[in-house]
Amino acid sequence: MRVLVTGAAGFIGSNFVQLLLEERPDTKIAILDALTYAGNLSTIERFRSSPNVRFFPGKIQDPTVVRGILEAEQITHIVNFAAESHNDRSLLESGSFIQTDVAGVHTLLEATRDHGLEKMVHVSTDEVYGTIDVGMFTESSPIEPNTPYSASKAGGDLQVRAHHITFRTPALITRGGNNYGPWQYPEKLIPFFVTRLIDGKKVPVYGEGNQVREWIHVLDHCTGILAALERGKPGEVYNIGDVNERRNMEVVKILLEETGRGEDLVKRIPDPRKGAHDKRYSMSADKARSELDWAPTHPFEESLRATVRWYSDNQDWWRAITAREDFQGFIRRFYGPSLGDDL
Repeated sequence: MRVLVTGAAGFIGSNFVQLLLEERPDTKIAILDALTYAGNLSTIERFRSSPNVRFFPGKIQDPTVVRGILEAEQITHIVNFAAESHNDRSLLESGSFIQTDVAGVHTLLEATRDHGLEKMVHVSTDEVYGTIDVGMFTESSPIEPNTPYSASKAGGDLQVRAHHITFRTPALITRGGNNYGPWQYPEKLIPFFVTRLIDGKKVPVYGEGNQVREWIHVLDHCTGILAALERGKPGEVYNIGDVNERRNMEVVKILLEETGRGEDLVKRIPDPRKGAHDKRYSMSADKARSELDWAPTHPFEESLRATVRWYSDNQDWWRAITAREDFQGFIRRFYGPSLGDDL
């Protein structure tokens, strides 16, 4: 395979490239990344020198850039991780989410069709389903997104569906749960809290922290995406989940314990959403397990504690990010009035 991996200077994409290099060493990989706030060259420094990897800066919504890479690198497959992906950030500036998550997906689909690629995998999220009080979402559940971020991802999903039905474009969708693990940009819940707790700073919890999320280790998610790339059927959707539901406060307590901090560092804040916060995400991954012969292998609590240790051992990487003015500016803008001097 000759694979274009978009958004690979980010969290999940970089782990996927590392997986390809280890598990499919004959694969040639082209990385396309816009290097926005969440994309960092330092995240891919560990494999940039590989003869099987080439990096290209640029946006997926730029057809000239995308088509140029497909032709120059003789690409056969695309795996699309490129996305604006932070719910809280989407509450402040949703326009860029639509550009990347909808228009960008359209550009990749057009290029896939025009260049006769073998397959495109579009990496999406369980959040497109919305919230569910009981039971589990399946791939046939209706899409009912509740935030600008999840709506933009749903828009990309619908582009994939329409392109396949109309043009038989060989594209499919994977939907993952909340990811955790090494190299995650430190504005997401786990790395944001861990990096603050390491420094003895307070962490903001919405209300009582009773929101339920389904967590999956990033490497389990990546093996599921690889299974979809190699064995998934165009036009299909595959949920990649670990059936591992936790209240946010349960996760926070593990982070407190592993960092040696007490609950005095938990600051409860009002939810910035004007409407209801999604209470619970839960989805069945039975289809991926049976049709893709895939299963997760990382136990949650053990792997979460290992993730905390990774951030403790790799402070040079995340401190270079958290010290940047753009990062500090977002934190002040979003959390400042609630966290006050604790920043």
